[in-house]
Order: sequence, then structure tokens, then C-alpha cells
Amino acid sequence: MKQLSRSITAELSANVKYEKQDDLPEKIIQFGEGNFLRGFVDWMVHEMNKQGLFNGKVVAIQPTPHGKVVPKLKAQNCLYTLALRGIENGQVVESNEIISSISRAINPYSDWEQVLKVAESKDLEFVFSNTTEAGLTYLEEAYNPTSSPLSFPGKVAAFLYHRYQVMNGSPDAGLVMIPCELVEGNGDVLKELVVRYATDWKLSTDFIQWVEECNQFCNTLVDRIVTGYPKDNIDQYNELLGYEDVLLTAGEPYHMFAIEANEDVSMRLPFDKAGLNVKWGDVTPYRELKVRLLNGPHTMMFAACYLSGVDTVLEAMEDENLSEFIKQGIYEEILPTVKMEDSEKRQFVDSVIERFLNPYNKHYLADIGMNAVYKFKSRLIPSLLDYVKAENSLPRSIVFSLAALFVYYRSDRTEGEFLIGKREADEYTIRDNKEAITAFSNAWNDFDGSESGLENLVSGLLERSDLWGMNLNEIIGLQDMLVAFLSNILQDGMKESVKKRTELATK
Repeated sequence: MKQLSRSITAELSANVKYEKQDDLPEKIIQFGEGNFLRGFVDWMVHEMNKQGLFNGKVVAIQPTPHGKVVPKLKAQNCLYTLALRGIENGQVVESNEIISSISRAINPYSDWEQVLKVAESKDLEFVFSNTTEAGLTYLEEAYNPTSSPLSFPGKVAAFLYHRYQVMNGSPDAGLVMIPCELVEGNGDVLKELVVRYATDWKLSTDFIQWVEECNQFCNTLVDRIVTGYPKDNIDQYNELLGYEDVLLTAGEPYHMFAIEANEDVSMRLPFDKAGLNVKWGDVTPYRELKVRLLNGPHTMMFAACYLSGVDTVLEAMEDENLSEFIKQGIYEEILPTVKMEDSEKRQFVDSVIERFLNPYNKHYLADIGMNAVYKFKSRLIPSLLDYVKAENSLPRSIVFSLAALFVYYRSDRTEGEFLIGKREADEYTIRDNKEAITAFSNAWNDFDGSESGLENLVSGLLERSDLWGMNLNEIIGLQDMLVAFLSNILQDGMKESVKKRTELATK
């Protein structure tokens, strides 16, 4: 079977969409070439190009020395297939499209001079990135104008400095930085890091002033599940497409991109005019929307559903009792606490339910359970506190999910730095920071099985402000409700406890 390349695009089957987009200027440099950027930003650029709204290409830069994507992109003439699978507005979506928005891919560690040539281009306008949260950090390193810095912010600083020099510090040479890393205030963080590198490298104060005044660093929020290469059913994809694509990227139809930028940027990047779900302006309400109504339900469901015997979000949604538990928590407890226009937040939460029901995504509950204590603190405690303030009562589904988390963190043994829990005959790894691991390990080891012992366990864990951001014993009634839920779970098991919980709530 032939491999995807420009030479086979004239003989594609009806199962694949492709529109040739050659001879367009390179307007974007992109640090990162992984699944997410190719299934999100590069797809969006492709969509704008198809409609004649942007007419620009992307230069993709390998972010780390050990990357493997650049050679694959070069072998396929920088073409790849995006397969979108899921449910959108009640309709099943299955689409396959060859994305052609990337013009070339560069390994900066072997071809730094090519990256600097891009910096000299008058066509260049934007910098996108996704180097993971670890990429937006400071790494002490020396400046060498002839070789690539190791860190992502260091690369940006060196790239901008070369552009500044070549263009004689022209204010018009400034670029728009649109980072996609999942870090709050990611644009502000990137700007601070670039200035720090410039300062440490003793680059000119005029350059630093140019960075701060002539370049725009945008805070953003991204939302799309991109699962990447579908290795489990790649043979079916190859047969459907009629060719092999080593960069085949699978994802869900849903997408949302919130960007803080001035009106000029939104005019030059007309995502919304292309029909894309891009929000221009303050990202804060959209961050709360996503954290509370997507991430929050994930954290709320993982322990109760996993310990009830299912492994994925889809399996949980297909179980009558588990689905009812999830929906009660979302619609009755979390949704009312979100400060946004009712129609918009309801539209979002309805899309969340569709995403949970996506038959093409295997979203494992055990993966969601990694670092669950921090996730509960950031994703659910704000909703819990707001609900108590508004209703003068406790949100029972959220509290039950905290009890389920307590039971999930009960371990039989340790393995390295982590705990090993047990679900009937199956073992699972409890991954969290040292403080959480130690706190739960000690609490359960000290538990003697008595009612007073359970009260001590709950009280001792709730008071750990280092885990939850506050002493949760201060919330009136929380300790008693948590003890009652834990007692039911330990006595009847998780599955039966969830069933009783949902039956009581629906009466």
C-alpha cells in the first residue's frame, strides 16, 4: 500500500477530502509538531485557507532534540490525515481530510540557520506553540547565536533577537505569540520567560523594550481531545483511506479556542469567520467553564465509576446508575455555580455530555485519576463552596465523589513512590504527589474499622489545607456527610452505594 505523499493525492478515494493549497506565504512559525497542534491549530489554519480567509502556511519546529515527527512530515511532503470521530449536535461525525497547512518542518538542533531564516521573513506574523506545561519553564543555558537553545522560551528569545537585529528594531517586525500550553496565563508566562532569557543573556535593553512593546503575547485556552495515531485499529483506517499515513491523527469534532488579543489580531486571524469555535477576549470565563463543567465532572466521576467496575468514561455513561449520578452532579450542582449566560453554559454542558458519549474515544478513568487530590482541589472545591453559599446545603454528588476518592486512595501496598489499590482482582496504581500519597497511606493504615476510626480518618484528611487549599472541616456538615457516605461504601460496595445515592436523589 502506498504511503501518503503529494504524488498520490490525485488518486484518492471518496472517503478522503483533500484540497491543494500550495504557493502560500509562511505566516506562522510553530514550536511543536505533535498530535494536538496538527489536530487543532494546523487544522484551523487549513480551514481558513480553504475559504480564502488567511492564505498562509505553517513552519513546524521540532521542540526537543529527541523528536521523531519532522522526518515523517518530510517523507509525506508535510501532509497528514486528520480523522474526526464523535457526536456533534446529536449527529454522528466521521470525516477524513488531508491537512496541507504545514509548508515545511525543521529540526532546530541540526538546522538552526533555517529557523533563523524564517525569523528574517517579512511574511511572518504569528508564533504558535504547544510544548506541554514543562515547556513553559526556565532552564539556565548559555546563549549561542549559531545553535538552538534547548528550552522553548529560549528559542523564542533567540528567534526574536535575530529578527530584531535583521529588521533594525522596526516596530512593525513584532510578532503575535499564541501559546497553547495548558498553563493559566500562558501568554504572560511566556513573555516573562523571554524577557528573563534576554536579561540573563545580556541582550540589549532596546531589544527587551522591543519585545515588551512591539510583540503581543496572548493568553489562551484550548479544548479538543486529540487521541493521535489510532494504532489499535490502524488496519481499518488504511483500508478505508487507501493509503498508509504514519502521521494519521484522530480526534473529536468538538473544539474551542479562547484567545486574548486585540481586534487587529482577530482580523488577521479570522478563525471565527471560517465558522470555527474561537472566542476572542478575556479567557477567564471560558477557563472556568471548561474547568468546572468538563474537567470537574471527569474528576467527580472517576473514582465512583472505576470502583463500580467500569474502565472508561463511555462505559460509565452507558451505565444507567452511573450516568444518572454524573448528570445529577453536573446539572444540579456544578452548572448553577458557573457565572456565565445560562444559554451559553447549557450549550457547553450539553456538548460535554455528547463528548462523554463519543464511541470513538477510550478515555480511561484510571488516567483521569492521576493527581486526583490536586484536581479535586482546583476543579470541584470551588463549585462545592459556591453551592454551599448559594443553597445553604451541601452538594451531595460532589461530596459522594470525595468519599469515592478517599476509598480509591486506599492501598494494600506501595510500589516505588506510588500506592497500589485493588478493585476486586484488579490492581491499579495511585499516582499523586508525595504529600497526598503519604497522607492517605497513613490515614488508612491507622484506620481500625470502627465508626470512631472512620471519623478520625475523615477529620484528619479534611484538615490538610496543604492538600485542599483550606481546612475542609470548616464546611458545616461536610465531615458528617462524608463519614456517612464512606460507611455506606465500605459496607455495601461502590456500585450499590451509587445506586442508592441516585435513587434517593430522584425521589
